[in-house]
Amino acid sequence: MNADSADGASTSKARIGAASIRQALAGTRAAQVAYGCAVTGRLGVERWALSRRRLEWAPVARRGRILAYHSIGTPSWGVNDVRPRDFERHLQLAADDGWTFATPAEVMADPEKQQLALTFDDGVTSVLENAAPVLRHHGIPATMFVVSGWADGKHPDQYQHVLDWKGVSALQEYGISLASHSATHPDFGRLGAAEAREELEVSRQRMEQMLGLTVDEFAIPFGQSRNWTDAARIAAEGAGYKVVYAQAVETRPAGTVPRTFITRIDTPRLFRAALAGSYDRWEEWY
Repeated sequence: MNADSADGASTSKARIGAASIRQALAGTRAAQVAYGCAVTGRLGVERWALSRRRLEWAPVARRGRILAYHSIGTPSWGVNDVRPRDFERHLQLAADDGWTFATPAEVMADPEKQQLALTFDDGVTSVLENAAPVLRHHGIPATMFVVSGWADGKHPDQYQHVLDWKGVSALQEYGISLASHSATHPDFGRLGAAEAREELEVSRQRMEQMLGLTVDEFAIPFGQSRNWTDAARIAAEGAGYKVVYAQAVETRPAGTVPRTFITRIDTPRLFRAALAGSYDRWEEWY
């Protein structure tokens, strides 16, 4: 079996394992905590192991990269949360290592240049509180992908730490660009064509109505290879989206823009490994 086949087999087994554990632990609060610990533990083991390997998959030269963050100082978001001090450390490490900060469009336009673009998913309040002031102080651009239904107040209980439209507008005042992350944050890998089209259109129209801007960029919820289909791609094109972002690099769905997921456990070593491409064939396990 070659390396690619082995990687594929491992990924398939991981998905089966994840599905089995999710099913076994579904329901109670204690079970959800146990599942969260399992996810964090496995993520830590995998990212540390990959950071130690010779970078067989990464290009020799550093290329442009788009980073995917979520919350910055909301511990209840688990591995998706990055502590404010760690976020600022990431920025300093990147600058020390010769990276410059750019928009996603600038990274895509000149992918060979050593540039980083920062993006945030979900519209978490801690991004406004802890990240936006730092970004404005240093003149660093960023993009937030907003779940429009959550901004309307229609979010699950565990996602109460999200911005309403007033908070989303405040991000605009900080100079942060805004784009869509769907209406309700579903797994598009499980949606039919009509459901996908409705999610995409409702989100775009609601954002344009509430913010007075044109929305033609979209980040896939969960963002892994299994979370996007050809039907969803066609629906996105029909809904008027010009750019669709994944949350994976080498394994991302065809036609999407790669982003590198940054996690709570990313110490300086792991953060530098992410920028060097150690996780480009890795997908989040949840």
